[in-house]
Amino acid sequence: MSGSPDLIVVNGRVLTMDEDHPAAEAIAVRDGRIVAVGDSKAIAALKGPATRVIDAQGGSVVPGFIEAHMHLFSGAAELAHLQLAGLHGFDALRDAIRAYAAERPDAPMLVGQGVDYSVLGAERITRHHLDAILPDRPFCMAAPDHHTVWANTKALEAAGILHGRTLGPGNEIVIGDDGLANGELREGEAFGPVLALAGEERVRLGLSTGGEPDPAPSAAERAADRDIMRRGLAWCARHGITSIQNMDGNLYQLELLAAIEAEEGLPCRVRIPFHFKNFMDLAMLDKASKMAERYRSEWLASGMVKVFFDGVLDSWTAVMLEPYADRPDWLGEPLFSPERFKELAVAIDRRGLQIAVHSIGDGAVRAVLDGYEAARKANGARDSRHRVEHIEVISAADVPRFSELGAIASMQPPHPPGAMGFPLEPTVSRIGRARWPLSYAWRTLKDAGAHVVFASDWPVSPIDPIRGMQAAMLRKRWAESDPDQSFSLMEALAAYTVEGAYAEFAETAKGRLKPGFMADLVVLSADIEAIAPQNLHDVRPLVTICGGKVTYEG
Repeated sequence: MSGSPDLIVVNGRVLTMDEDHPAAEAIAVRDGRIVAVGDSKAIAALKGPATRVIDAQGGSVVPGFIEAHMHLFSGAAELAHLQLAGLHGFDALRDAIRAYAAERPDAPMLVGQGVDYSVLGAERITRHHLDAILPDRPFCMAAPDHHTVWANTKALEAAGILHGRTLGPGNEIVIGDDGLANGELREGEAFGPVLALAGEERVRLGLSTGGEPDPAPSAAERAADRDIMRRGLAWCARHGITSIQNMDGNLYQLELLAAIEAEEGLPCRVRIPFHFKNFMDLAMLDKASKMAERYRSEWLASGMVKVFFDGVLDSWTAVMLEPYADRPDWLGEPLFSPERFKELAVAIDRRGLQIAVHSIGDGAVRAVLDGYEAARKANGARDSRHRVEHIEVISAADVPRFSELGAIASMQPPHPPGAMGFPLEPTVSRIGRARWPLSYAWRTLKDAGAHVVFASDWPVSPIDPIRGMQAAMLRKRWAESDPDQSFSLMEALAAYTVEGAYAEFAETAKGRLKPGFMADLVVLSADIEAIAPQNLHDVRPLVTICGGKVTYEG
């Protein structure tokens, strides 16, 4: 090795995820790459006068976490919103909202996040509950899954939807007995006008329209948006994340990140998709190809098209093969017809782009796999690694198709009811006991040969990969007869590292700690192999290193 390392990590329990050399004590880094992995004595001997030494003090050293499904821009903005996760009962909700409102007397719109569907027990939230809490200022609050928003009357009036509005399939402004909106807004077209009142519509464009800001933002607005992005990137680095696969996107997000990269460098590698919406025509894919051509570096890339096929279970907007257990006349309404989705999949695949589709119900999963099969038949087989996002319910017949089609199962350990404090109801009753064995079926899919990649879907769930690993390890069955879907520690770690790299065609460059790979790694506060799974959440990243640079230090 010529020249001294820029940085060495010594005295660690290094989990390399490299099958040929699974364990080590130390790592040397130079010019953004790993140059040596070995014992502490050998690596310490490489130290030069300018080499920085990080002593892991016996803690685990792991590859940088790859967050394979998240929403960076909107998640970063939501860090400043009222956080309502875990609150239960009207009184607790009232106190939190009023305290937040009192601290922000001039805010044009007040927004809460993460409120449970069952916050009032069996009683469904309406605008009347929120009016009793805050009658004179516009307020809305979103469910953890971000597919339902509840708004008070002031917000509904200001958004012009108190009397309802015609919406596209899969979206609903729930109307009360009085003929007016009752405050429950299902899916983005329904609640978009309410959220726009907060003046943060640019952060949601990658989700809501896939389009660009119009009018073009001023220099001051762009600077403010870059600061929001920086806040999100710092939050990721704080949690040991070195690579982000974003699941909404537009050109504006890429431009903001490119500006940050030019100014001071990025603390995380970011991949931003083009978001294809059901109101677009196939010619819009020219933009996806242009984004892929313009952005394709190790730090900032596109090359992927994100699509939503359905909604979520809790608002009956996920698409099922058989009716909901608690709504026997309803399957959910797809955002694309199966035939139109096949056309779309063929067109995207023909351009050599990767596809990632939000598919929660077993009906959606089947339609998406059918689309991938159609693309393979039309264009010929290739290593496409098209992705199915979430897969909260799957049919037995579709389990082996992931391996057959080379499709990636992109799943979220924090999401199953019962995990990380997420309530069992109403979801488990909505799914119905007959479908429990194939709900959130990570182990079933992995055993059938699928590449299973884990993520948080932040801000839907807490971003922390360590808590996600813990949720995967502690996964509980809902009935004794259900199969065990839990993962071991090393399987969970691989799903946040090795499999995340595979999902972005980067398995020969990151996701493992071996010479020649990107110097993306995390020094943890304890030896995770020696910690009981129920205590794993106490382990924290002490140092995050991305591209050989320290991006977070606790």
